[in-house]
Amino acid sequence: MQDLQGKVALITGGSRGIGRAIAVRLAANGVDIVVNYVRHRRDAEETVQAIEKQGVRCLAVKANVAKEEDVKRMFAEIQDTYKRLDILVSNAASGVLKPAMELTTRHWNWAMDINARALLTLAQYAAPMMGNGGRILAVSSLGAVRAVPNYTAVGASKAALESLVRHLAVELGPKGITVNTISAGVVDTDALKKFPNRDEIIGTSLDRTPLGRLTTPENVADLALFLCSEGAAMIHGQVVVVDGGYAIQG
Repeated sequence: MQDLQGKVALITGGSRGIGRAIAVRLAANGVDIVVNYVRHRRDAEETVQAIEKQGVRCLAVKANVAKEEDVKRMFAEIQDTYKRLDILVSNAASGVLKPAMELTTRHWNWAMDINARALLTLAQYAAPMMGNGGRILAVSSLGAVRAVPNYTAVGASKAALESLVRHLAVELGPKGITVNTISAGVVDTDALKKFPNRDEIIGTSLDRTPLGRLTTPENVADLALFLCSEGAAMIHGQVVVVDGGYAIQG
């Protein structure tokens, strides 16, 4: 158990997959939760129930993090309910899976707005609520630094996200706010099901991962919990990889 009792965390895209796992893990360690979602209301309601079973409070807020007016409204709800924010996990992500030569300006802007620019907007609203310091985490992927088929727009947006984390770390560090990136390996979530070559991706990952198994949402949640703890107080502006060793084999 980490000493996070009484803290408040916002997890964007928190109703399913990695976001849900992080929300539940933080809740199990005493953190009150805000679950952000945009489409999957039933999943959000089920996540709220799972979190409240941990004995903490949970607020579900429907908001598109790519729209500043939605973000502004969401933070107004957080302020009304909790009066503070200690942890921000920017996890919501989207994007079109197409070869580079088939991408349109709309595809590009969509990925950049949701996967990268949203963190900037979220941080601008979150930082003033972190009066005693806080933690900001951004969830990225190995596609930020590797060429993955059909991942052009999303990968570029994740690379932009990781760069933004470093710049935010410089600006927010003096305020006692640490900012880091979690880069996850291949995780079998609903997002992976959208890849036309999903089975090939999973098979290749299993073959190339020294630990011989896929990264799970719970593995990512464990890392998020650590980065929110006092044990990670001096980890700042970093990309921390959780992938079972997949990335070390070139």
